[in-house]
Amino acid sequence: MQELRIDSLGHLGDGIAAGPDGPVMVPFALPGERVRGEIIEGRMPGAEILEPAPERVVPHCPQFGLCGGCSVQHLADSAVESWKAETVRRALAARGLEAEIAGVETSPPLSRRRAVLSARRTKTGVTLGFHARASDRLVPVEDCRVIDPALFAAREAVSALTRLGGSRKGEVKAHLTLSDAGIDIDLRGVKPLDGPMRIAAAALAAEHDLARLSWEGEVVAERRPPAIAMGSASVVPPPGAFLQATRAGEATLVSAVSRILSGIPQVADLFSGCGTFTLPLAAGADVHAVEGEASLLAALDTGWRRAPGLHRVTTERRDLFRRPLEAGELKRFGGVVIDPPRAGAKAQCEALAASAVPVIAAVSCSPASFARDARTLADGGYRLGPVTVVDQFRWTGHVELVAAFTRG
Repeated sequence: MQELRIDSLGHLGDGIAAGPDGPVMVPFALPGERVRGEIIEGRMPGAEILEPAPERVVPHCPQFGLCGGCSVQHLADSAVESWKAETVRRALAARGLEAEIAGVETSPPLSRRRAVLSARRTKTGVTLGFHARASDRLVPVEDCRVIDPALFAAREAVSALTRLGGSRKGEVKAHLTLSDAGIDIDLRGVKPLDGPMRIAAAALAAEHDLARLSWEGEVVAERRPPAIAMGSASVVPPPGAFLQATRAGEATLVSAVSRILSGIPQVADLFSGCGTFTLPLAAGADVHAVEGEASLLAALDTGWRRAPGLHRVTTERRDLFRRPLEAGELKRFGGVVIDPPRAGAKAQCEALAASAVPVIAAVSCSPASFARDARTLADGGYRLGPVTVVDQFRWTGHVELVAAFTRG
């Protein structure tokens, strides 16, 4: 058995200590704590906490430590905010950059409006829940302090649908969204539909009052359009489409982007999705939305056309990873909002760095890729302004942020 002192918190929420043969990862340990346990391949699982840190709190969920969804419920909320802000600072420093952290906006408990539940058929019924950390083992969950209760209640529908379409050899993934019209479920990993199964699935959608039910992306039943408000528009995303995880987090991001681009008459929205930023910005600007998925652009366009009083919105389907908007194409825009996936937007930021766009509102879900792309923009003459950290994935290591880049 070894005794160690925890030096820091890793980006996934594990404590990190200096061991005899290098760094040791200690799950559920906090900086400053003295721990004891057996080191196995650079990890100390199940460590005994000999001296708890003052920031240690009682976890909010009785399944914490079993369910792999949350990693830092044992850390006080103020310390979680400091940790996430420091994650951004470290990522920027690694690229030779500094920025003011304007604040950390944390979504409240019980506010997640989308989630993925996993389910497996068993001899006696269905096992339904979330995976244990770094494991294919399912942890059944009867409560969750993160997900909106109205969304979490859909697990009964998921169980029934898994009994209908799940295989004993596979795992069903239920992509759940709480829309303005109710629950939207897109099932993946289910058996191919036949006629009787289709009828039964539609009956279950009615029994559980689902707004929409999709089967491997195909709509089986739409009892009410599962619309999502985006600015003054209402959008019906395609099954399984990406949305910001919480309404509070989305509101923070939209407010910040709108403030950064305020008064600019021509804006480009790169990686627009189905309109999270396009449609609110269209209240005061003409917006050109660029996105690789045609179904997302179709939903955006329909929402815009049905919303009165918005400025002109145009759409373009384009793979911005392989074919970014170049400097010549960008010159007509006074501002750009860019919200790429976790991998960031290396090629597009290289093109932006070579452009004359005055203002860029950058949104990111990865401090590491954001810092890389920020370095590219800074080398091209842009100045990085204050960074707002947005915590929509409470009690996890996930970090989102928004910041402005200006020329001059």
